[in-house]
Amino acid sequence: MSAITQCRSCGSTHLLPLLDLGRQPLANALVDLDRIDQPEDLFPLEVCFCTGCALVQVTETVPPEVLFGRDYPYFSSFSPALLAHSRAHALDLVERRTLGPGTLVAEVASNDGYLLRNFAAAGIPVLGIDPASGPAAAARAIGVPTVEDFFNRTLAERLAAEGYKADVILAKNVLAHVDGINEFVAGFAALLKDDGIAEFEFPYLRDLIESCAFDTIYHEHVFYYALTALEPLFGRHGLHLNDVVRLDIHGGSLRLTVSKNPGRTARLQTLMDEERQLGMHEEAYYASFARRVAAVREKLLALVADLRGQGRRIAAYGAAAKGATLLNYAGLTRAQLDFVVDRNTHKVGKAMPGAKLPIRPVEDLLTEKPDHLLILAWNFGREIMEQQRAYADQGGSFILPIPEPHMARPGDNAAVGPVAAE
Repeated sequence: MSAITQCRSCGSTHLLPLLDLGRQPLANALVDLDRIDQPEDLFPLEVCFCTGCALVQVTETVPPEVLFGRDYPYFSSFSPALLAHSRAHALDLVERRTLGPGTLVAEVASNDGYLLRNFAAAGIPVLGIDPASGPAAAARAIGVPTVEDFFNRTLAERLAAEGYKADVILAKNVLAHVDGINEFVAGFAALLKDDGIAEFEFPYLRDLIESCAFDTIYHEHVFYYALTALEPLFGRHGLHLNDVVRLDIHGGSLRLTVSKNPGRTARLQTLMDEERQLGMHEEAYYASFARRVAAVREKLLALVADLRGQGRRIAAYGAAAKGATLLNYAGLTRAQLDFVVDRNTHKVGKAMPGAKLPIRPVEDLLTEKPDHLLILAWNFGREIMEQQRAYADQGGSFILPIPEPHMARPGDNAAVGPVAAE
């Protein structure tokens, strides 16, 4: 692991610190229960702002083979909300781009095939690319051909030489993960047909700042993007930002359409103008962020202490990476919380990094009956509360930590991150 001395995108050496979340374990490095009392490797978790291109990024680099290797535990298909979101996007693309047997849809970071299977079911050729062996094997098992490798210019040029030129390339929640971002973006230019499009989804920096969603910061998320920083990045590789849609998924995201040909939509220009008016290209926009993050921690700790003081038992829902950041920054451990539950069977039977909370199946909520459930995966808060109505009917209640800690219940319209129309 090494600290950066210049911007990963533009090379500027003018990097200003924005937020320090302390030394933390890798957020997806789940702990085997027989090693729960052994020490873990901890790494600085800080973000900085590049004054050259306005890109926000973590200051430390962890090798990708460490972050996304063989035991990577994230499988997209365990989230019904994500499956529905992805299917709707696929069906829209099939119609909008007139996709059929003579076209190719590729996906970078295709995980377990949760998205590409929608195209394959319609008879459209697909190609997944993902370095994690577990999810890649799961994708191949459902008929989604997958190249098990990291995507970059070299791989893209090899695939293109083998005849894989894509009409559509999809990249959901990976643009923020890649340290070698210029070689990564160059790969899209190499793999894309001249009249093709690439669509990227990623958490929106503006929503992160406005909702104080600091827990989406972890070592895997190298970058935190606004359009302001993306235009020069794509431009240096001959790609044009042409359209954008704001989404409410993951607490606020963008879906960006890019191609080799210019064709900027009015809504893209409008959002870029809004960023300029907000001052997202300047340090002042981020000045109060660290103070607001500290306030969330203090409010959460006070709420947990009050409930524990009343003799209440508290569990957590969602062994997600964002949960690891939140727990470790707040210093919440087995002293305050009993356990975490998760639907992902690949996580059950392990423990959260740092906090060392054991991860148990969701069904344990109904047998253990904790008084309160801290929803760590708050970006799916509404879905989780609906799923757990039986728990609520037994008297259980929910705690949502973001944008500020508050009690909630199924059907509650209280904010769970920003909501934007798709």
